[in-house]
Parts: sequence; structure tokens; C-alpha cells
Amino acid sequence: MSSSSKREVGTGTTSWAIALLISLSGMGGIYPAQAQPETGPTKSLKQQAEDVAALLEGQMVTSAQSMETPEAPRVRMTTCRIQVTNASVDPGSIFLYQEQALTNNLSKPYRQRFLQISPSPATESVRSLSFRPTTAATFAGLCNKSLAERTLRLSDLGTYVCSVFLKPSGNTYIGNTPINGCPANYRGAVRITNQIELTPTGMNTWDRGFDANGQQVWGAKTEAYQYHRLEKPKQ
Repeated sequence: MSSSSKREVGTGTTSWAIALLISLSGMGGIYPAQAQPETGPTKSLKQQAEDVAALLEGQMVTSAQSMETPEAPRVRMTTCRIQVTNASVDPGSIFLYQEQALTNNLSKPYRQRFLQISPSPATESVRSLSFRPTTAATFAGLCNKSLAERTLRLSDLGTYVCSVFLKPSGNTYIGNTPINGCPANYRGAVRITNQIELTPTGMNTWDRGFDANGQQVWGAKTEAYQYHRLEKPKQ
């Protein structure tokens, strides 16, 4: 449910912004953290999935990072729950809608995704599947509507993009794409990877795209994209 300009592979404010793929800020650390074993009571995978969904919901911005790197645009990520009908899926699944937009052009998000958050017993983690809507413009501003109005069909979710598997580490969830990433056809990349740190105050995301020769063509290089939480939306 997600991937500073001078550190970006590629040029231009627009490229920098578009490269913020999702999906997810944490604080500090030049290199992505690895999940550490839990020391307290272990929550069920269903409870962990609920935690991940709750941490993603709301609004996050890159304002603090853009202040440190003036050429980096200010981006707002907005995420909310949706209801999916005729879905023959695990009843433990939680569906979210997520969009990213420049703060000076919020009505026209440059990236939109649907996320399916669910327990993954096989990997002992929480799985976040992302989907690219076929008619993305139709859903712009969806989170401004009431929950009752955010009801979609399974077919509305669009095309599967990638999966991230998250595990708890204290009050943080650390997530990664599969070891070889996910197939892609996006801005010269044939494979994408992501690493995520999701906390109560925001999210760090290390989105990267690689070409057929294994060379990075866009994405985070020495520093994560850093989102800080504003507030959760009204349901």
C-alpha cells in the first residue's frame, strides 16, 4: 500500500516527484533498517495487518525533507480505507486507496494506488499488495468522500504492481519487496524494489528502479524519501 533531488538518479523536479513510488518516514538513518525480533508480547498477524493499515491511513508530507533540500518538491500522500464488494478474498484483508500529489496541485495526483493489506502466514508477515487503477483520474480525491461513498468493485482495483512484506520491530514495521523485486515497465525500469520503515509519526521509503542491465535508473540513492504524518482523515 508505495518510492532529495541531488541524490536522485535522474533530473528535474517532476522526475523527482514521480519517483516517489509508495508507497511509505521515519526518521533518520541513511540506510534502511532491518526488522529486529520482537521482545514483547507477539500480536496475531491479523492484529499486525490492522496496525499496518492504521499507520498508513491519513496524510503525510515531505515538507521537512524539502526544506533541507530546496529543489525537492513538497509532496502530500493521502491514504484512506475503502470497501470492496464481490471480493472473494481473505476476510482478514483491508483495502486502502492511496494518492500522492504535489502540495501546490493536490487535485491532480501524479500517483494513485489501491492497497490490499492482509496477513501472510506463509511468510509470517503482513503483505501489502499494490494495484494501479485503470481509470486513475476517476478516483482522484476519493478520500474526501465518506466511507459509505468509498465502495468499489474488485475489478476497479486495476493491475497488480508489487508486494511488500512487513514485520514489526517495536512500534515500527519494516517491509521489503521480494528479494528480486517486482517486474516493471516504468520510466526505463524493468524491475523495482522497495524498502519501507513505517512508524506512528510517518514513513521512510526506498523506491528504486533498475534497467535490464541491473543499473539503477531512478529512485532513492543515499537517503530515503521521508514522509511525516499530519493527521488521520475523518471517516
